[in-house]
Amino acid sequence: MVRVLLPLALLLIAFWVYSIVDCALQPPTRHRGVSKPVWLLIVVLLPVVGGILWLVVGRSRPRQAPVFRAPDDNPEFLGRIGSISDQDERIRRLEEELAALDSEDEDPTHLPDGDDRPDARA
Repeated sequence: MVRVLLPLALLLIAFWVYSIVDCALQPPTRHRGVSKPVWLLIVVLLPVVGGILWLVVGRSRPRQAPVFRAPDDNPEFLGRIGSISDQDERIRRLEEELAALDSEDEDPTHLPDGDDRPDARA
């Protein structure tokens, strides 16, 4: 009987210590239900049951960090930028606006020799 109870008692004590250490070392963001100090009290005061509760209820799984993707590898981004025909239409419109601005810049008072002064014409 002692051969069975002694290893079982050692196993339960090891589980209890593991539960306390695990609860104490987890960041507060990984505790579900109640706060970290309350979980520590539960685990310490209820050795086996508290440890089981901690592992089943109190401990949350780590969240995966979001994976950074370059814009040309991100399908969501590529879907938002529009189709190629939309881009071609925008380019065509911008070229028309630039041509209109260039035609407005041609000033009829501009002299061919580069002298823009109105009194230099005389």
